[in-house]
Amino acid sequence: MTAPIHQRLLIIDFGSQVTQLIARRVRESGVFCEVVPYTKAEAALKTPLQAVILSGGPSSVTEENSPSITDKVFALGVPVLGICYGQQLICNLLGGRVESGHHREFGRAEIEVKSASPLFAGIAAPGQTETVWMSHGDRVTAIPAAFEVIAASTGAPFAAIADETRRFYGVQFHPEVAHTPRGAVMLRNFTHTIAGCNGDWTMASFRTEMVAKIRAQVGDARVICGLSGGVDSSVAAVLIHEAIGEQLTCVFVDTGLLRLNEAEQVVSLFRNHYNIPLVHVDAGEEFLSALAGVSEPERKRKIIGGKFVDIFDREAAKVTGAAFLAQGTLYPDVIESIGGSASVIKSHHNVGGLPEHMKLKLVEPLRDLFKDEVRVLGVELGLPPAFVSRHPFPGPGLAIRIPGAVTPEAVTVLQQADAVYLDEIRKAGLYDKIWQAFAVLLPVKTVGVMGDARTYENVCALRAVTSTDGMTADFFEFPWDVLGRAATRIINEVRGVNRVVYDVTSKPPGTIEWE
Repeated sequence: MTAPIHQRLLIIDFGSQVTQLIARRVRESGVFCEVVPYTKAEAALKTPLQAVILSGGPSSVTEENSPSITDKVFALGVPVLGICYGQQLICNLLGGRVESGHHREFGRAEIEVKSASPLFAGIAAPGQTETVWMSHGDRVTAIPAAFEVIAASTGAPFAAIADETRRFYGVQFHPEVAHTPRGAVMLRNFTHTIAGCNGDWTMASFRTEMVAKIRAQVGDARVICGLSGGVDSSVAAVLIHEAIGEQLTCVFVDTGLLRLNEAEQVVSLFRNHYNIPLVHVDAGEEFLSALAGVSEPERKRKIIGGKFVDIFDREAAKVTGAAFLAQGTLYPDVIESIGGSASVIKSHHNVGGLPEHMKLKLVEPLRDLFKDEVRVLGVELGLPPAFVSRHPFPGPGLAIRIPGAVTPEAVTVLQQADAVYLDEIRKAGLYDKIWQAFAVLLPVKTVGVMGDARTYENVCALRAVTSTDGMTADFFEFPWDVLGRAATRIINEVRGVNRVVYDVTSKPPGTIEWE
């Protein structure tokens, strides 16, 4: 793990799907934090810490071999906050009691503050109520000695507990989710007031420290960066270039499956604006040839990934003295790989892995950052805000937005339809309110009448979703006039489309893209 200069808070993960949200909320208050799985927590507890947070999780502490943690965490002398499963674990380890099987509680709830506590400072006084989000199947039925109840609800008599002397706290609800309206304030109370964190985690300080770190790591060697044109690899490239200048060479493999004019924009930005050494490989024909006749989505991904590696390997071999590979790996990637990063080019491309003979060491300057923090860093580095705020784009590009066979004609039609759609969204001032918007060219043709002639052309689907973290998404409720203008323009301006539909599907975690 990284050894930060900043005050450090540790989040121990017990499997909650929203553990990353805890880290995001803590980071938003200017406190550096790291997430480790409970299986690796003992080693992490040996490093200097300001506080510890125990996450929620799907297990029950009443079950044999349920996830647990060494009781050494309570001997560190630092504040500890247990959330949901974390609270139950505190009670289980320190002499309380937890029961399961008949105490399920999910959704909004009202807690009543029972006694004054710094955890609720500025939120609610004793006797007042606060809205929170519950999600638990077990319930604490007895708390350890020295703890007191500081908040309760109808379904959870021990909704919040505290040992103020030792600064141990447990809450049965989830302060990290948006459905607990003032949960971020509670977490800030814990990190700043209770744990004494001073909020020294800023993008300006991160930039300065990371530039020095890159210089120390790389020395006089050369670095190759696989530039996709996406936000992550672009920010990584600009940061590394600030650190080592001409020692960096970016290789931009243009798959021919990017958005309309995107390749030209990337080349112009990096060559003309930043003057970063850039190898632009126009490989559109190679990719389209390899995809000819292929309809199955996963096969498309593998073909694109394999072709990308081959081309990147070919171009990287031409860079004399290259010893490092730069990647735009983000902190969620690190968390998902349980603290380790695989030797692969950024997952934007879904490539299988680097050939063993390349033997390049990794430079991953963004591995401590979440996506929103990368955007802030991009602005800090001077990247155009419009570029930094672009909607996410899948590694396989438009290939997975063309269900069915990928042809040059289909790519052209989709690029044009997508460009019109995004143009209307921008004109309506909605682009920054949407997490991701794109067009899909369906493998369906319909009969239509345009003017005095019949047409038999493609159906184009439009999709737009809202999300805060990319883990879950809901459809964006478009004003009908905006959708109408976009549909009319697509049908009139894009030859090959005679019908437009809008997708209103919500997506659970992990399924943001149209597959």
